[in-house]
Amino acid sequence: MPASEPDDLKRLRERIDAAGRKAAGEQKPAPAPMGIAFRLGAELISAVFVGSGLGWGIDWAAEHWAGLHTRPVGLVVMFVLGAIAGIRNVIRTSQQISAESAPKEK
Repeated sequence: MPASEPDDLKRLRERIDAAGRKAAGEQKPAPAPMGIAFRLGAELISAVFVGSGLGWGIDWAAEHWAGLHTRPVGLVVMFVLGAIAGIRNVIRTSQQISAESAPKEK
């Protein structure tokens, strides 16, 4: 074993640490447009489906358990709330994606 091996390892560790710091400072590549479209579409559709399902469930429960004939009031109201929530999620997600892919100032 050469006596200079610990020094070589020390320099190698310094180079690895410097490369790690450099890589940590770099920004991630922007997500693919198709991936963004699928993500935003899934955000919107899932919120509308959940809202509609809850509205249908409210109407069903009101009719079967309380004897109230609320159809389709619960469905319509929850559909609209689900659409609003979905649009809000799409806006929030697109802002987050834009912030992540924007160049960082040093």
